[in-house]
Amino acid sequence: MPTPKIDGPRLAPASGSARQLVVFLHGYGADGNDLLALGRQWQALLPDAAFVSPNAPEPCDSAPGRYQWFALARIDPNETQRGTEAAAPILEAFLAQELERLNLSPDNLALVGFSQGTMMALHVGLRSAIPPAAIIGYSGMVVAPERLPKFPKGAPPVYLQHGDQDQVIPVQALFLSAGALGAAGLPVQWRMATGLGHGIDPQGLALGGILLAGIFSGQIKSPCVPVCSSYPKT
Repeated sequence: MPTPKIDGPRLAPASGSARQLVVFLHGYGADGNDLLALGRQWQALLPDAAFVSPNAPEPCDSAPGRYQWFALARIDPNETQRGTEAAAPILEAFLAQELERLNLSPDNLALVGFSQGTMMALHVGLRSAIPPAAIIGYSGMVVAPERLPKFPKGAPPVYLQHGDQDQVIPVQALFLSAGALGAAGLPVQWRMATGLGHGIDPQGLALGGILLAGIFSGQIKSPCVPVCSSYPKT
């Protein structure tokens, strides 16, 4: 059976020439337009970046007209693992297609996820033969942390953010994910946003753009930027 194809809205580089690709992965019950607005706010920082935000492959069970990467009745480890593994080849094929279309290599790619999209970004990005330049995850978590590969070198930097009032994916997922990533050898920075629920606050949005601009320019080698709050110990 052929791999299902996905697609979604795009933003062309502000400079007119694509030297980087930023792929947004939306959450459960949303669509590609949900995160593409982030690209519009990052264009000044990333003038050479093309932005794309594909719709997930499945119609959402509980939100007609919207999409899901996989069915998710509750945050269950077995359910999320099965779902991410099933959706991974679809996302991998899309990323390869977009990189080929723009004539870019994977080290010029950044994955930015929200909620279920963060699960997909981490799962696929951390298992790519050539790792992306960076992974940013808002309000999500690492799926099956016990199955993470080890990263002695060449690991993509990861930035995670979570609201301390998140009632969809509890903030404890941030600490568990950051700890697992650090133990696997990844350069990981995290921020807990005080008073934030399941969403992205202006500071977190600004930090994501600053981080990507620094990484793509070569000025930042890890996701440690001065205004981030904490670095997980390993």
